Amino acid sequence: MHTGLNVIVVDDDRDVLAFLQEVLRGFYVWGDVLAFDDPQTAAAYCLEQPPGVAVFVLDVYMGSWTAFDFLERVQVRFPMAAQDAVIITGNASDEVVSACVEADITHLLEKPLRPYALQLAVRSIVSKYIKFARRLLTDPQFADQLPVFH
Repeated sequence: MHTGLNVIVVDDDRDVLAFLQEVLRGFYVWGDVLAFDDPQTAAAYCLEQPPGVAVFVLDVYMGSWTAFDFLERVQVRFPMAAQDAVIITGNASDEVVSACVEADITHLLEKPLRPYALQLAVRSIVSKYIKFARRLLTDPQFADQLPVFH
């Protein structure tokens, strides 16, 4: 995976995917924006990466896959995937909302998507990592208390 905190966008509608890429590339500076129109290809890419974090922007229904299927699949490499996901749907039905709550997803956006809503959702996710990194750099006692994984 590229350096930085990347955004992985998956939507099987190429027009929506192009729109999402355009919006994200207009403001996102903390990593790369990687776009996939096939959830299987996106999942395969994610599973080839070392464990880490990324922001996921996912259509809720992608053919035979759902965003929840995708997140479950990539969780082995991205343990925070659900908490770092923005789900997009054409209809935020009770079923979709309940599935998001159950999966610990807090960002659900409805189409037609407003660019500022996507920007705020993505910035919300990124800000927790920026705050954490800042604390690591400025608080040596905090950094020393964290477990080291090899």
